[in-house]
Amino acid sequence: MTPSPMEKRWLIPPPLPPQADEALRAFPPVLRQLLYNRGYSDDASARTYLKAAYEADTDPLGMKDMAAAVERLAHAVQRGERIIVYGDYDVDGVTATALLVEALRALGADVRPYIPSRFDEGYGLNMEALTALHEDGAGVVVSVDCGIRSLEEAAHARRLGLHLIITDHHHPGETLPEALAVINPKRPDDDYPEKYLAGVGIAWKLAAALKKRFPQAPFYPQSLLDLVALGTVADLAPLTGENRRLVRRGLREIMKTTRQGLYSLAQVAGVNLQKITAMHIGFMLGPRLNAAGRVDQALAAYELLTTKDFMEAGRLAQKLDVQNRVRQKLTREVQEAAESLALQDEATVPPLLFAVHPDFNQGVVGLAASRLVEKYYRPAVVGRQEGEVTVCSCRSIPEFHITEALDACAHLLLRHGGHAAAAGFTVENRHLDALRACLLRQAEEKLATADLRPLLRADMEIPLRSLTPELLSHLRYLEPTGYGNPGPVFVTRGVKVRHARTVGSEGRHLKLKLTDGQVTFDAIAFRQGHWFGQLPDFLDVLYVFEANEWNGRVSLQLNIRDLRPAA
Repeated sequence: MTPSPMEKRWLIPPPLPPQADEALRAFPPVLRQLLYNRGYSDDASARTYLKAAYEADTDPLGMKDMAAAVERLAHAVQRGERIIVYGDYDVDGVTATALLVEALRALGADVRPYIPSRFDEGYGLNMEALTALHEDGAGVVVSVDCGIRSLEEAAHARRLGLHLIITDHHHPGETLPEALAVINPKRPDDDYPEKYLAGVGIAWKLAAALKKRFPQAPFYPQSLLDLVALGTVADLAPLTGENRRLVRRGLREIMKTTRQGLYSLAQVAGVNLQKITAMHIGFMLGPRLNAAGRVDQALAAYELLTTKDFMEAGRLAQKLDVQNRVRQKLTREVQEAAESLALQDEATVPPLLFAVHPDFNQGVVGLAASRLVEKYYRPAVVGRQEGEVTVCSCRSIPEFHITEALDACAHLLLRHGGHAAAAGFTVENRHLDALRACLLRQAEEKLATADLRPLLRADMEIPLRSLTPELLSHLRYLEPTGYGNPGPVFVTRGVKVRHARTVGSEGRHLKLKLTDGQVTFDAIAFRQGHWFGQLPDFLDVLYVFEANEWNGRVSLQLNIRDLRPAA
């Protein structure tokens, strides 16, 4: 029998100390606590954070190898050499590809995109593609969002006489590829201060550096920040520092977009671009763009973002919407099967969940792994066996750096790469059992003393009467929020349940009316429908305070992340 999800821990920081309260006195009281929780305890740093000035970003030429890349691309532009932008098939890779192709095309370059098939070619650079591109006349290949661990592929490009420029944001291995330029702020020898740009952020930096080289070129880097916002948020890059500034400016670009495909995608997703937030990208636009590469070819997402034909944009947006529904169904099926495999014959939940099967759809194994992490608060590995190898996606928790764990088991792997929270690898099936044992040992050692109950962080306890429209307007100063810069989360204790009902397919969600005796709020608790019929009269709730717009009517509501009987 599958173990039930564990009770979650609530972590609520203490009230801010008097000296911080005084230093932040220019801000409303709730906002002071929110700023302090995010590490801003004085007026100057708080204002810098809230302003998120895009103009403060670091010179792109400060990145290692950026100057060499710009000069080689400038040479290619001036001589009419064919340039290939070689991207990944997720939203980060697709937006990075679209961005760099648009920038180079504006310079007059002979430039073409190349996005490999997840199912036929797999992740990253591959030798067959490089050979074909070379034979087709390419002189320069620029990778975006991939390539940092492609040592053999880089060597193959050198043998072909193909000049390779790698731009990537994933963690480098011990040895860098031998390419003409390797642009990655995570390089140990790179002093660039912003280490967590997404792949599209680094592609944008390259475009900005090219603009410096060609100041008269008819494009403006800031006009491409809509793509940066899409890719950065969808790839779960932390929304801090430069990422936050780029995404905030990018959201403004989206609000006034002339990108026909983005407008059409928003229409099918039910997103009002005039009110767009990072949340809309993360939960509505991003999944639809990702769906193309998960169930078919990512080229459809690229074409959607670059087409100027409104009929074609509408057709592609509808296609991605349908593919997203297919992706949701496949994800549920693979998650349920993976859960059963990972937990079979286990009296308790193991420190690492591991499930592979020939029938798993390769496009959704990463999503299934994410669901398992969310449910069981364990690192999870889910993969598809095919022929003599298995290709897996990994997702993890903050206490366990999954790429470092794979590095420790690298002797068993054909290839691997990623970052702290997400990674992928390919392993020969004959080494599969040994790899599972190796990863389990890593998890047992690293997590031996960790509390592996899921952790939910809140900012403060607050009474319902404090939840006002004015407070909601103050909370918007923190945008864009998401990974690395969480949105405000509150706890209210002892609220009375006035009404409850289930909503959604199979009654999976819970709709509530909650009161403290003075004010009453509507509340929605997604995936909490199992509480119906056993709700106590009084609850403690952990939630996001938000505006709910439905049929033109806007109301305030609590989006409940967790609930429990009142203490």
